[in-house]
This record gives sequence, structure tokens and C-alpha cells, in this order.
Amino acid sequence: MSLPNSPIQPRMSPRLVALLGLIAALGAVSMDIYLPSLPAVAEDLGTSAAAAQLTISGVLIGAGLGQLLMGPLSDRYGRRRPALVGIGVHVLASVGCMVAPTIQVLIVMRMVQGIGNSAATVTAMAVIRDLLTGGPAARVLSRLILVIGIAPLLAPSLGGLIAGVGGWRAVFGALALFGIVLGVLVHRLLPDTLPPGRRITGGARPALRGYWHLVRDREFMALALVPALAMSTILSYVSGAPFVLQLGFGLSAQQFALVFALNGAGGIIMSQVNAALVRRHEPIAILRVALPAVLVLAVLLVGVAATGAGGLFGLLVPLWMLMSSVMFLPANATALALSRHGERAGTAAALVGALQSGLAGVISPLVGILGGDAVAMSVTIAGALAAALAVFAAATPAYRR
Repeated sequence: MSLPNSPIQPRMSPRLVALLGLIAALGAVSMDIYLPSLPAVAEDLGTSAAAAQLTISGVLIGAGLGQLLMGPLSDRYGRRRPALVGIGVHVLASVGCMVAPTIQVLIVMRMVQGIGNSAATVTAMAVIRDLLTGGPAARVLSRLILVIGIAPLLAPSLGGLIAGVGGWRAVFGALALFGIVLGVLVHRLLPDTLPPGRRITGGARPALRGYWHLVRDREFMALALVPALAMSTILSYVSGAPFVLQLGFGLSAQQFALVFALNGAGGIIMSQVNAALVRRHEPIAILRVALPAVLVLAVLLVGVAATGAGGLFGLLVPLWMLMSSVMFLPANATALALSRHGERAGTAAALVGALQSGLAGVISPLVGILGGDAVAMSVTIAGALAAALAVFAAATPAYRR
């Protein structure tokens, strides 16, 4: 694929978009395919459910820290080499998870796996910024959400099937195989979209200077916080929904899986609606309408949860609308944030991704701290979205003349 002299290109080939989707989905697949195996892990390694759940937190922590490292490396060495190294780390860590003798080793290996996955996430976003900006970038990011969004729908079922045949360790064998196939595809098909002349040279000091430059950009930080807070709402729902719907409303595992799939499908649909909208409207114009709208839905969800109005159906309707509509936020805000710093796209993408992992890891546990019921889940979601609207309104020109 030949690159133009300008970093802006009107469109990307469907093959490249599909490849970037697979690269970006590595982290989501690593997370979701493993979920059905948590009880078996706790039993097999003789540990508690809480300790087994730390293997999920380990991936998030590793991803957050890894992105801060991989971003500057991507700006210095190009996109392909860090991506291939990261995928290689993912493969080795998956093998380490497969043979882990204790829960402590498994947690550490999952953190290493998260670090490897972070290179894939940074690469996908940086490649998009190398080639596109503004509306076209938001459109491609929406297509990536389509690929990533399939993971929560299919990966748990696939992981349960693999674990049922070969045990939970076989799940990590499948992740290692996926990494090998992905590495081959990246090596053969991914162009290095950052030519040597545009790479940032030097050691740690330029990297730290790059982050300092980004943090001082008030508008960039506001735009980077919007997808982070949107991800926090999604993970607050993911962490709280099993307790709310299964324990609170008595849904069976199959019924909960159906509700989870319907909400995931709604998010995928809306991400594609967004891809169509950015053809005619600027991303900031979409955010200007979408942020207040999702906050209104969140406040409605709080009211329904607090009063019990409509029972289960009364809760599920605004929850579906909210989890679908929140997908208007990540792609548009990320595209706008990255468009401000094309000269250090890898570092910018890393900071955006690290904020997502970090804030989601801090905010989503509030659901359990506040009580783990429908009110706790909805209040946590509403608080995150209120914060997103506040920083967007205060630090961007979206609502100014």
C-alpha cells in the first residue's frame, strides 16, 4: 500500500481496516474469552473467586502501563516492529498462563499479556492517525468498534466451548494460536505508515517531553477523557450487570447472556450509525448532541433503578438505550484528540488508551463499593457521564460561539 505525502488520506482499504480491527480486538478477545473459565481457575488452583478475578484486573493494569511504554516506541521505531514485539509478548505470556502452577503466577502472566496487547491497541490507533484525521478517522474507528464489539458476543461462548473440551488452560493455548496467526498477518500485510523521516529520535527524554506536551494541551486532555469515561460506563455495566440481573432479578445464566448480547448488538449498531453520520457531520457536532443525550438516559436509569418503576423491563429499556448510545462517544472523541497531535500519534494514542484502562479500573469498582445493586450501577454510570460532559463543555469550544 503506497502512502501519500500528506498524512491525510480520504479512505483506507477494507483489508487494512479489517486487519486493524483484528489487531485492536486482541485485548478484548483476551479478556472475554477467559470469563467463563473463572470458576474453574479458582477451583483448580485452590484459590478464592476474588483472587481469580484479579487475573482480569491484571490485564487492565498491564494494558494501561504497557500503552504508556509502547506509544513512544511506536513513534521512534515505526508501527510494525512494536506491534510484532507486542504480539510476540502476548504469545509467550499466553503460554505462561497455560502452564501457570499458582494463581500468583497466572496474575503476573496476565499482566504481561496485557502489556503485549497494549502494543496492538496503540498500533491500530496510530496507523489510523497516520493516514486519516477528523471525520474519516472517526468513521474508520467506528468500523473498528464493529470488529471489537463482536468479541463480547462471541468470545465467551467460544471460550466456554474450548474450556469444556480441554479445560481452562486450553483457552490460553487458543489465545497463543490467535497471536501467532495475527503476527503472521501483521508481518505480511501491515504497512509501516510512519516513514523514518517522521520518527522521533532520542531516548527517554523525548518520550517524557511528548507526554508533558500532551498533558499541557487542555483540549486534548478533555477529548481523551471523554472515551475514558465512556469506557468506564461500559465496564461499570459489565461488572455490575451480573449481580443486578442475576441476583437482583433472578435471571438465569442463559437469560443474562441474551440480555448481554442484545446490549452488545445495540452498541455495534450505533457505532455503525455513527460511521454514517460522520460523512455529513463533524465529530464535534455529534458529540455536542450525544453527550447530553446519554447523560439524560443515565439520569432516567437512576430514576428507574431507585423507584423500581416498570420492574425488570423498566430497567432494561433505558439500559439498552444507554449502552447503545454511549458508542457515539469513543470514536468521535478519539479521532478529535489524535487529530491535534499527528507528529506524535503513537504517544497520543497511548495516553488515550492508558486513560481508558486507568479510569475504567478506578471507576467500575465503585459499583461494588456502593452496594452492587441497580442503584449503585446506575449512579456510577451517571457520574462518569456527567464528568465527561463537564470536561467536554469546559475545555473544548463545542458549546461556545
